[in-house]
Amino acid sequence: MKSPITLTLSLALLTVFAIEGSVAQTLKTPANSPTQVLKQNFALGEVVIDYSRPSLKGRTAFGEVVPFDKLWRTGANGCTKITFTENVSVEGHALAAGTYSLFSIPGQKEWTIIFNKNAKQSGTGSYKQEEDALRFNVPVFMSKESVETFTIEMTNMRQTSAQVELSWETTRVAFSVVADIDSVMMKNIDIALSPEDKRPYFAAASYYYDNGKDLGKALDWVNKALEQNPKGFFIAHLKAKILLKKGDLAGAKAAAELSLALAKDAKSDDYVQLNTKLLASIVKKG
Repeated sequence: MKSPITLTLSLALLTVFAIEGSVAQTLKTPANSPTQVLKQNFALGEVVIDYSRPSLKGRTAFGEVVPFDKLWRTGANGCTKITFTENVSVEGHALAAGTYSLFSIPGQKEWTIIFNKNAKQSGTGSYKQEEDALRFNVPVFMSKESVETFTIEMTNMRQTSAQVELSWETTRVAFSVVADIDSVMMKNIDIALSPEDKRPYFAAASYYYDNGKDLGKALDWVNKALEQNPKGFFIAHLKAKILLKKGDLAGAKAAAELSLALAKDAKSDDYVQLNTKLLASIVKKG
């Protein structure tokens, strides 16, 4: 039988070990390759890129840290994941909405970009080419500026298109993403315009103008939007652009002058400048 002193020492030691073990399990230290989650609103949905970011730390990125012509997880730690909430085209190839592992095979002059259907991979060891949803090649661009930490970003943002750019050291590669929302938008416009009151004529006219649809319908809708809001300088500006695109220079000039006057009354300096530039371009074309 243990003495009271021995029992007390034993309990004390157990307590110390328990505290040390707890601290070891909860102690947070800085990550060598920190994780970043990029969320970008895009078209009618969003793009989410979840990846870990290694740094050079005096090393050479490609050919040393990342071998040429070998499969790479396109980041560090677990595989990089990319999510599209709507159907897209990537470098002209259709890709369904969903989450994919983003692999790549870096080369000196071009990279192979791979979207793999298995989004729960921790590395290249479980990669299977038969699970690829898409693969294509893109050229390498060299930059004078060096990027210390591997970076993925979305650039050249437009309503329905953008580029995903990968940068590390002086190497840059990029691929295009185009949202396949035209059929959805056309259906949404039909639904939105069905009620008798508060029809979104301006939004519908804007989409038709921006995406090369029927300019006759766009003009009809922008006129109805002006009837709803006669002081809408931004509506008159859109009307001027539609008329200019239709080749009606006189009508475009009148609409731009109306928009300019309304913008001045509303103290909208941005639209005063936009209409001034638009009128100059109309005069130049005339």
